[in-house]
Amino acid sequence: MQIRVAVLYGGRSGEHEISVRSAESIMRALDPDKYDVLPYFIGKDGRWDPRPILPEPGVDQGFDVVFPVLHGTFGEDGTVQGLLELADVPYVGAGVLASSVSMDKDVMKRVCRERGLPIGEYIVVWRNDLDAERVCKALPSFPLFVKPANLGSSVGITKVRSCAGMDAALRLAAEYDRKILVERGIVGREFECSVLGNEEPVAATPCEILPSQEFYDYDDKYLLDQAKTQLPADLTEAQTAEVRRLAVECYQAVECEGMARVDFLLEAATGKFYINEINTIPGFTSISMYPKMWEYSGLPYAKLVDRLIELALARQQRKKATRFTR
Repeated sequence: MQIRVAVLYGGRSGEHEISVRSAESIMRALDPDKYDVLPYFIGKDGRWDPRPILPEPGVDQGFDVVFPVLHGTFGEDGTVQGLLELADVPYVGAGVLASSVSMDKDVMKRVCRERGLPIGEYIVVWRNDLDAERVCKALPSFPLFVKPANLGSSVGITKVRSCAGMDAALRLAAEYDRKILVERGIVGREFECSVLGNEEPVAATPCEILPSQEFYDYDDKYLLDQAKTQLPADLTEAQTAEVRRLAVECYQAVECEGMARVDFLLEAATGKFYINEINTIPGFTSISMYPKMWEYSGLPYAKLVDRLIELALARQQRKKATRFTR
């Protein structure tokens, strides 16, 4: 009997197009002998096609499991996960808490710091107080990175080389979020590591990102096709083990389940790894590194999708042991 998979994609965020591309790749990979694929598209205006999922438990909505492929706000931030929890349906990926914590880069960094994980220096600025001079005094060394706290795919990010460029960078980030992070620029190399699992997560072989631009921005990720990746990453055995350990530690710190990609910076001057961010719905396009790292580690794309659905169904089964009423 086929498993009915509702693939939820599109959405209202600035990463709408990437979501569409990721979902198309996932739907192509779902074995038609095992799965009945049901596309659920959300337009940029928030309208659902063919219909919205109802937040009512016990109703047969026509599917057995949901595969959310919504990058960014209104999809990766716990909002859709909350809807699916209300509907009491199994779904792929992180729950409400992990999704919302991971999406907010400030909260994620605070949680990791509380666990003793390496986080670079940063400050938070709010949309109603865009004081460039104060920011430059608080973080006097350049370069600095200015970014929206709740967005991905490097949308709205600026690399600032002097205080003269700070005001414009803050205003750009403020277009995408009312909460803005300004981070110390860590000069060095960029790495990514895929994590998979529920209670016992495991990390794949990490890869290195070799940007063609000033940093790994939106154009470099999705448009220019000039950034290069090295898989496996050119690291010592000890460094590889450290990246994988930190990736799992970060994953567990935010209480993630299903999947996530953890991004790192290796500071050239100190040789120290810093956790940059965690993405609970990483890209699944044909060029995305999350599935590529697992493929290198022995789990091909189609099998990875199978495993994610298995993890979703297993988590839903375990929820049945939880009492919600007296």
